[in-house]
Amino acid sequence: MRNIVILISGGGSNMAAILRAARRDDWPGRLQARVARVISNRPDAGGLALARDQGVDTEVLDHSTFGSREAFDAELAARIEPLDTGQAPALVVLAGFMRVLGPDFVRRFSGRLLNIHPSLLPAFAGLHTHQRAIDAGCRFAGATVHHVTAQLDAGPILEQAVVPILPQDDAATLAARVLSQEHRIYPRAIARLLSEK
Repeated sequence: MRNIVILISGGGSNMAAILRAARRDDWPGRLQARVARVISNRPDAGGLALARDQGVDTEVLDHSTFGSREAFDAELAARIEPLDTGQAPALVVLAGFMRVLGPDFVRRFSGRLLNIHPSLLPAFAGLHTHQRAIDAGCRFAGATVHHVTAQLDAGPILEQAVVPILPQDDAATLAARVLSQEHRIYPRAIARLLSEK
């Protein structure tokens, strides 16, 4: 069984969707992997308790205690690989991890580092995607699973989901609709990528 490490900063809803998929034998495109560890850069991340309740090893590596981004990245990489089992993770999955990772980190995990972004990339990279889509007059929005590269939100696309932008939408209502699609496409993209490896 291959290992996945998930990085979070908050509530962990995408992490929870991945955990559910990893535990379901009857799920089409089953992950055939286990979530070996969840690491958060924030001690108050709600997803940590959720992961512990599922029996997943958790760890906090508070970015604010490091003198530089490079020092944090180096320590994070050391905590991810190798795992206690002695096996390098098949994938490192960013699930609401709100830190930009530096080029050395990205290079180390190249081809194994995934992210989900709440827009139809390449449109609206970065933050505040929902409001930006509404302000631009878009009729559709969505979510994108992609490989992480040194350029922000610019890696090869693995999966996308589209949702309509309704006339009454604000950023919060659109975000909720997009998030429900994130929970569907992230596990599916991971399963497909693992099956191809």
